[in-house]
Amino acid sequence: MQKSNILTLTPKAIERIRYLVNQSSSQDNILRVGIEKGGCAGLTYSMDYISEIKEGDEIVDQDDIKVVVDPKAILYLLGTEMDYVEDKFSSGFKFNNPNEVSACGCGESVEIVPLDTVTEVSTAS
Repeated sequence: MQKSNILTLTPKAIERIRYLVNQSSSQDNILRVGIEKGGCAGLTYSMDYISEIKEGDEIVDQDDIKVVVDPKAILYLLGTEMDYVEDKFSSGFKFNNPNEVSACGCGESVEIVPLDTVTEVSTAS
């Protein structure tokens, strides 16, 4: 377990996470963020509630809100800002990820180049 700022949270994301955690009636009241294979672009962001933090998990602690990052997602999420957006027809969390190179048309899946790959490419040039 390590405290980290792999991910930053906007004030709206903090407010929404705080609301969701406070409304949770189960013991699973920690938000865990990760990356899963899926969708037409290859990867999707995942969010789940967990009850305990596991060895190897990274903890983002911002304004008394804890978000756990799955260790397998760290290189994909470095530098990402997590926001909460609401518009006329929808609301939800949005990931502003500098490692994202493309997204599918519906916005449900993304292609992300992990940070170590980006570093290797730029140092080889």
